[in-house]
Amino acid sequence: MKFMKETIHIDNYNYHLPENSIASHPLQERDASRLLHYKKGNIYDRNFKELPSLIPEGSMMVFNNTRVVPARLLFVKESGALIEVFCLEPVLPTDYNLSFAQTESVVWRVMIGNKKRWKRGIIKLYNPLRQEIYTHLSLSATYEGQEGDTFNVRFSWQGGYNFSEVLAICGKTPIPPYLAREEEQEDKERYQTVYALWRGSVAAPTAGLHFTDNILSSLKDKNINISEVTLHVGAGTFMPVKTNDILLHEMHSEPFTVTRDFIERLCNQKGEVIAVGTTSARCLESLYYFGLMCYNGEEPRLLPQWEAYRLAPLLTKEAALEAILNYLQKHQMDFFSARTQIMIVPSFKFRFINGLITNFHQPKSTLLLLIAAFIGEDWRSCYVHAIQNDYRFLSYGDSSLLWAK
Repeated sequence: MKFMKETIHIDNYNYHLPENSIASHPLQERDASRLLHYKKGNIYDRNFKELPSLIPEGSMMVFNNTRVVPARLLFVKESGALIEVFCLEPVLPTDYNLSFAQTESVVWRVMIGNKKRWKRGIIKLYNPLRQEIYTHLSLSATYEGQEGDTFNVRFSWQGGYNFSEVLAICGKTPIPPYLAREEEQEDKERYQTVYALWRGSVAAPTAGLHFTDNILSSLKDKNINISEVTLHVGAGTFMPVKTNDILLHEMHSEPFTVTRDFIERLCNQKGEVIAVGTTSARCLESLYYFGLMCYNGEEPRLLPQWEAYRLAPLLTKEAALEAILNYLQKHQMDFFSARTQIMIVPSFKFRFINGLITNFHQPKSTLLLLIAAFIGEDWRSCYVHAIQNDYRFLSYGDSSLLWAK
């Protein structure tokens, strides 16, 4: 693969994460977290409530308004074996909203726990307490085949409930496995941003968990453009990198949607652009390459993970966005929807974002590679500083505001 100047070894993006640095629960108040502020090689210790004072007036902040669904379901075989089914994305129908609206049956792509115990047939929802609503729903799962490392499962139920209601009744919040605990009542609210809107994620865009209505109001009062995209976060965000050579790692793809109005505002934005979270960053940076596809007359459906390193950057970012707008006008569409598999690693050239708000990520993860691509080797000093100064790490941990070097 000659499109990369040098081999990137994941072992070079490792650090020691003490177990007591991992936040197993959220703080009592969302915006009470600490904020590591990195700018021009300098590191400052802040509180998240100070964020509005650190964002220049006239900036655009881009939030991911996806909503986490209670995607973990527990079933039982007649033999007594427990089978966990982790919903990933709809297959039949493929549209999220249509799937959530179904009232009898849907097919989803899933991951299966204890898969060796379930190779065929129908299993029933686990109901050890004999809850009446579970009995009334009579939710079952039918194995319908394998696709790579995932599986297709048909869910069937009764009672006239739509699938969104079924998940709300029977499903568990898909908190990350590294929390090493079961879902608790507080997770239902706190593993969700206050601006969550469109259902579809099986992992929270955790950079947004710190924001409150008061923080958002303060940002708007400062004439900061609050904008939203929708990227449904997949379980792949938790998948460890198992190959030392990063080129051999297969990145997950995720669906996203942006409005025509958002693209127009991004095209005309003169001030800073700050991505709230790595998911917003991946969405924004993918738009440039979808613009190249539109400009070249290609159908903009999927951005493969290494395409950004192969394509010649022939257009300005404004011209790339104009190409998408022309595509939308041609097809009389108000929304641009596609899937991105983009993998952002050191050597990546950022087209849109100048700032990034994000939590502290796991060692040897694709998210840490994105941070290293954004601020270079200074990621090490930021993480060493955070550990030495007792910052809280991972999904329920503290935050950082990083500016590009």
